[in-house]
Amino acid sequence: MSRQQLILIPGLLNDAELWRDQLPELEQVSRPVVADITRGTTLAELARDVLTIAEDHFALAGFSLGGIVAQEIMRIAPDRVTRLALLDTTMLPDDAARAAERQRLVALARSPGSFHGFGEKLLQNYLSAENLTNAAMVERVRGMTARLGPEVLIRQSLIDRPDGRADLGNIACPTLVLCGREDVLTPPAVHMDMAAAIPRSWLRVLPGSGHLTPIEQPVVVTTELIGLMHR
Repeated sequence: MSRQQLILIPGLLNDAELWRDQLPELEQVSRPVVADITRGTTLAELARDVLTIAEDHFALAGFSLGGIVAQEIMRIAPDRVTRLALLDTTMLPDDAARAAERQRLVALARSPGSFHGFGEKLLQNYLSAENLTNAAMVERVRGMTARLGPEVLIRQSLIDRPDGRADLGNIACPTLVLCGREDVLTPPAVHMDMAAAIPRSWLRVLPGSGHLTPIEQPVVVTTELIGLMHR
């Protein structure tokens, strides 16, 4: 049996480094390719950017903002996606507090001076408490933000996050819903609701991880994605 294409969509201020630990083993069961969602200014544009690299039928995994893009792809090209993974993401629109925080980050990115990417406050929202002391992990995250820079942060932060709850029931393919137990940005309760709404889904909540599950729990995330490809 030929290996199917698996498109991996990173999140805000992430590049292929996010999926570094998953790629070698995923190559044994699929043909993984990492999408670029750094250029578009609307969710529809980001979805089209992903679809330009997609084959007629493909598996899809989206992390955080990438998961929101994946849900948009499921709205516009559902018959092309054979398997889906939604990692540390949401189907909810921004509430007032989250919208205000995005505007604050955009203002900081536009201000003169050096771009520092993930400051300490933001890191605390992305990594579990135990991983905040992991210097290599922190540097890996900071490296991605430094490579992508303030203009990408501004573009991605200004992307409208729609209310996707009404569309989840239309997702017909096998769907993995996964998050970190300590994810404060997209908490487990959101993923429980997401999994409950998607007919052929199953939920995994990973201990010892915050928002960045592919980096914080790489082995488990890899195992779950391999399992998805065997469905």
